[in-house]
Amino acid sequence: MKTRASGKLTTEDRILWSRVARTAKAMPGKSYPDAPTSEEHQSFERMIDDQPPLRKSEAPSAGAAIQSPHRLDQPTHQKIARGRIQIAGRVDLHGLTQEEAYALLLSFLQQAHASDRRHVLVITGKGSGQPEGVLRRVVPLWLATAPFSQIVSGFDAAARHHGGSGALYVRLRRLRS
Repeated sequence: MKTRASGKLTTEDRILWSRVARTAKAMPGKSYPDAPTSEEHQSFERMIDDQPPLRKSEAPSAGAAIQSPHRLDQPTHQKIARGRIQIAGRVDLHGLTQEEAYALLLSFLQQAHASDRRHVLVITGKGSGQPEGVLRRVVPLWLATAPFSQIVSGFDAAARHHGGSGALYVRLRRLRS
């Protein structure tokens, strides 16, 4: 979970933490700190509802002027994997539904782009039971379509020690001046 400069969790982080905390059993006489208010929860739910509906075959129209992200070049991939290029942030989408993951990923990437971060790690997980997890399959499709393609310039599978095929290195576009 990322914190702001003030050391407090963002609203999205608090809501996600409350969802995780609900799966745990509290110790006798204890409660979960920083539970989001119902107003914060409703605003986050509205943000999720405001996202465009997910489609399995969502592709930009032929006349669209969207520049699709491409694979990271090999030297950049190696530099990130070896730690010579710093990963400026990471988001873990494990255990989220597609709608929750879409909203969290979009919010995270928009905040990272606004903060002029260049390289981030997106952890999708490898999935269970099936040969490939749902998020592992759809996140690259999302990154290639609007609104993600407007801020993402490239992505590729992460190195083994960063999650391998269950994670992606994402390079964000530079801020326009």
